[in-house]
Amino acid sequence: MTLSVVSITVDLVLLTIRQAALQVLLIRRGIPPYPDRWALPGGFVLPGEDLGEAAARELREETGLDPQHGHFEQLATYGTPGRDPRGRVVTVAYLALLPDLPAPVPGSDAAGAQWRPAADITPGELAFDHGRILADGLERARAKLEYTPLATAFCPPEFTVADLRAVYETVWRARLDPRNFHRKVTGAEGFIEPTGGTVIRDRGRPAQLFRRGPATLLHPPLLRQRV
Repeated sequence: MTLSVVSITVDLVLLTIRQAALQVLLIRRGIPPYPDRWALPGGFVLPGEDLGEAAARELREETGLDPQHGHFEQLATYGTPGRDPRGRVVTVAYLALLPDLPAPVPGSDAAGAQWRPAADITPGELAFDHGRILADGLERARAKLEYTPLATAFCPPEFTVADLRAVYETVWRARLDPRNFHRKVTGAEGFIEPTGGTVIRDRGRPAQLFRRGPATLLHPPLLRQRV
């Protein structure tokens, strides 16, 4: 049996909330294949480099941030033959959710980089199979908001319940009843906990400040309404 040579890459689905929209970081490729096409940031795993190390390196190179600043997890592996015209390339995708990210700086092999609203990206617009990877990353993020405190990864260290609700509405693309949402998030054991501080927001009324609690799973979960 002849063993084929397989190259390994990592790709990043990097999400943040900017201008009240869920946005994804894209780079415009400056080299073949797919020159001038938009793609997810990523690159080849270096010799002696672990997969997680490679993904963290790409994250730092594209944003200047470390994975500890937000949520960072392995998403899935993609290895369909022909997905990369350069040869047999398997990619391991990672999902990163980070708050308040700066304007991106393109890497050395990119012609440009920008934040794009995820809802505006059309199927087939991205190079390789990055459209499928992005779709999987978006669904993972939306689903995890139901069962985990992941939404707090989009928030500053201290936030109001209204701030948290805005995250859910933006990621789920749905309007939520404020009173019902407040009851659910404060009733979910260990989800959020009060800091003791307040902030003046709408109509000059003080709003209570919270931080993420110790829970890793939400009980009861916050379920999306299926249409």
